[in-house]
Amino acid sequence: MTDASSEDLKKRSEVERIKDASDYLRGTLVQSLNNPLTGALAESDTQLSKFHGIYQQDDRDLRDERRRQKLEPHYQFMVRIRVPGGICTPSQWLEVDRIARSWCNPAIRLTTRQACQLHGVLKRNLKKTIAEINAALLDTIAACGDVNRNVTCNPNPYQSRLHEEVYEYTRRLSEHLAPRTSAYHEIWLDNELVASSRQDEEPIYGKHYLPRKFKIALAVPPSNDVDIFANDLGFTAIAENERLTGFNVSAGGGLGMTHGEENTYPRLADVIGYCPKSKTLQVAEEIVRIQRDYGDRINRKHARLKYTIDDRGVEWFKYELNNRLGWSLDAPRPFIFAHSGDRYGWVEGTNDTWHYTLFIQNGRIVDTANCLLMTGLREIAKVHNGDFRLTANQNLIIGRVSANRKPVIDALLDKYQLANTLRKTGLYLNAMACVAFPTCGLAMAESERYLPSLLDKLDIIIKEAGLENEPILMRMTGCPNGCARSPLGEIGFIGKAPGKYNLYLGAGFHGQRLNKLYRENINEEQILAELSPVLHRYANERKPGERFGDFVIKTGYVKEVLTGRDFHS
Repeated sequence: MTDASSEDLKKRSEVERIKDASDYLRGTLVQSLNNPLTGALAESDTQLSKFHGIYQQDDRDLRDERRRQKLEPHYQFMVRIRVPGGICTPSQWLEVDRIARSWCNPAIRLTTRQACQLHGVLKRNLKKTIAEINAALLDTIAACGDVNRNVTCNPNPYQSRLHEEVYEYTRRLSEHLAPRTSAYHEIWLDNELVASSRQDEEPIYGKHYLPRKFKIALAVPPSNDVDIFANDLGFTAIAENERLTGFNVSAGGGLGMTHGEENTYPRLADVIGYCPKSKTLQVAEEIVRIQRDYGDRINRKHARLKYTIDDRGVEWFKYELNNRLGWSLDAPRPFIFAHSGDRYGWVEGTNDTWHYTLFIQNGRIVDTANCLLMTGLREIAKVHNGDFRLTANQNLIIGRVSANRKPVIDALLDKYQLANTLRKTGLYLNAMACVAFPTCGLAMAESERYLPSLLDKLDIIIKEAGLENEPILMRMTGCPNGCARSPLGEIGFIGKAPGKYNLYLGAGFHGQRLNKLYRENINEEQILAELSPVLHRYANERKPGERFGDFVIKTGYVKEVLTGRDFHS
């Protein structure tokens, strides 16, 4: 169903026509890269470059000044490194660090999808940046674009044996659903292929790939730190005697929407059944194929799997999946999620190993006057004999530290003043923001650069109320695309304009419920005035163990959101 006649293609979105003419993601990228007259790619190549893990951006702080000087925007590129399950070696970390300091802004950005982003790459440095990433046995293909993105996995260091097996399925899913086109290696790695070895078929995706991006996560109960229900496809591990037997399958999650268009909305995935672990890849492939064949290719705002399922119904989706599988999913197995955040500090694993979870504010690893974070992690990587684990909450785990190496890591954490989480409030440690200004072209308001100062002001209220140790999930995004999972914040902010945000309340602490609009288009002064009495009332009236998101629904501040279609009502 992916092939389209010329008449059908005319009805499809412009991106669909670009994919159709792209020669399996090649387009004119080589010519664009070699054009010295502009720092940008051709418009069609800008779309295709996303499939290769690249976003063209410009510095929005400089736009007006460059316009006055009659200069083109200061074009630069974000390169996203795909890290399946978020695990890399210390040597790979050192290479990413070196590349960031050589060709990019000297910083590493950890994402909510356990990937690394490098910002500020100039067009003339793109090829060498990507070539060096690949030399470190990492890559950027399918980190963006209308394909399956980086597959996320619960790090769960305190369940190391089970995590190891679940991680193996994460890695296999990532490989199985990666694009097969040889364009990536031809363009970025200068692989000269004879005609017989050129890959011009996509057995899973077809010529037009997917209608929109596709996200997969694997969770290991009792932790839902990957926010599994926010994904197009989720696999929740089911274990017996700490050995993996299979997965509960969930489908139809996605958090993006568009302001003012109520037919776009965030949605949490439905749990549709259980599959034995040996069938995991088959289930994933057939769900991807269903979205390939039935997803909306005319309206990209309506092109995610969540709309395919809502338009046709969950029962239709399950019937279609079972029919394609040739067998039926079993009924879901029972499971419980007890928490969704990261566990900071040292956690003991198995085989006499330890794991240290380090708080990274908004995922930004950079040296500042107050903290040499990037330098400290570089020095740790030089002596570390385990791994690094990127969490879906933008933090970093120094993983599999041997007992005899633990004092060495401790000494470096102290030297660079990185072990500072005990001085942070529960709100601070459970807050996330997207990048937003100055590089994201979609941002309507600040996010990463603004959230720390807002948290400082909210912390005053938190401490006055005696809630400094209470974990409250806060999420902020500069636009409604949901990159920092703002619809899943017990307190959520979505940017509307510079300095103005919609305030949402009431998401589930375990990722099981969306939040609801509480106040619209408010500034900082209004944010503080609105939240202060709610937080004080929560401190005074909550029941033991009652979460903030549950409290604001119980006391009538917002109504409970039962389905995505209820989000705006």
